[in-house]
Amino acid sequence: MPAHDDGPAQTQATGETVMRYHLCWKYRDLDGVMALYHPDIEYNDFFQNRRMGLGELRDYVLSSMPRAPGEALEHSDRIRLDGDTAFIQYNMTLKGSDGLVSFRSSEAITVRDGLIWRVNEYASLVREPGAGKDPDDLRPAASRLGLSPRQLSFMAEDLQQYFQRQQPYLDPDLDLQRVAKECGYSRNQISYLLNQVLGQSFYRYVNHARLQHLLAALDKASPPLRIDELAFAAGFNSLSAFYKCFRQHTGLSPKAYARQISLRARAHDNA
Repeated sequence: MPAHDDGPAQTQATGETVMRYHLCWKYRDLDGVMALYHPDIEYNDFFQNRRMGLGELRDYVLSSMPRAPGEALEHSDRIRLDGDTAFIQYNMTLKGSDGLVSFRSSEAITVRDGLIWRVNEYASLVREPGAGKDPDDLRPAASRLGLSPRQLSFMAEDLQQYFQRQQPYLDPDLDLQRVAKECGYSRNQISYLLNQVLGQSFYRYVNHARLQHLLAALDKASPPLRIDELAFAAGFNSLSAFYKCFRQHTGLSPKAYARQISLRARAHDNA
């Protein structure tokens, strides 16, 4: 193994290589990223317990790149350089989680002969207290499903956009299999995202979307308010499930909530 200079010149060369690498990722230049990998590259994704060589990396990189050129990760610190190694830290907050769930990730990138020779990527789930399962429980399933933190963040975004645009929750018979198929993922992947990452069941996620739809409809409705009818129109197929969901999220019964809306409307009319 040749000796390596860990002085200022090596540090500067490392910084230049890593910056080119960063810009290729940022602007979705797949060929540029691949050209920067050393033939003997060893890429360790410790979240998935996965080790990859050059032949496995193209598909991995493609599936993990930003969706649009220039889409940036939230860096939590500047790039730190030490001889032939650069250290990068960043956060990813998952959409659809109300800001309660994010991944804190770091990479140690080692440069040799002007190319990326080794990448050690670490990630951990950051939750609000009581938001779900122990983050250490995530890794085995993520490894089996082939999901990196970036891919999980894409899934969460796709799921949220699907619910916002298609409003599938209006169908009272909506099930997990249909959601997975129409989002382009497997049933197990969507189930993992919801239960293990976002910390909620499929039906809780769906009922929350139905409730938000109903609350928006209530704000536009004119008295007398027929909340039960609006609940069925929003996709609830059980009044008991609706009442439970409503109270959990508003702290009020539907009747009390409707009374508040009526009082506000009356006060506005009298103003």
